[in-house]
Amino acid sequence: MRNINSVKQEFLKKWIWCLRKYSSQKKNMSLLERKKAIKLSADLAMASTRNKTTRWSKALIANASKNSSNKVLTAHVPGSSPPQRVRKSSTNYSHSTRIRSCRRNRAVYRPRDRVVASFIAKKLVQKRTRRLKSLLPGGEFMDDASLVEETLDYVQSLRAQVEVMRCLVTASELMILNPS
Repeated sequence: MRNINSVKQEFLKKWIWCLRKYSSQKKNMSLLERKKAIKLSADLAMASTRNKTTRWSKALIANASKNSSNKVLTAHVPGSSPPQRVRKSSTNYSHSTRIRSCRRNRAVYRPRDRVVASFIAKKLVQKRTRRLKSLLPGGEFMDDASLVEETLDYVQSLRAQVEVMRCLVTASELMILNPS
């Protein structure tokens, strides 16, 4: 990943641009519309900062472009098509079937408690994987291996976004307290 400071600077520039573009289209916005504009422009700025290199950024842009009122912003952001499902090849499937059949044979020799613990652990991992896929934009279309990579990248981008927003809040508080 690039230098975090350059990512923050690029995010801030794109976020301000998106906010200006959105506010120029809608002059009198309610509080709810302003909140939506801030979130949408932050999401699009964060996604466009990644330069279409991740599936989550493509999914964010695709989700935003579904709404016709967002066309003003998404038209200037590198677009993307909806994420495609990843299909497993038949060789991987047969390989995993062989492993499962071997495990079944070995399960006879394991103590009952160990089999139950293994089953519970597997179900827990599946449940958490489904939850992670639902949290990550475009995650429902990802295989487990790319899900981890994409999640790490998404968390890093969110962290940069939060840091930029904190700096803006701090700067605005200082301007209010010291209006000189």
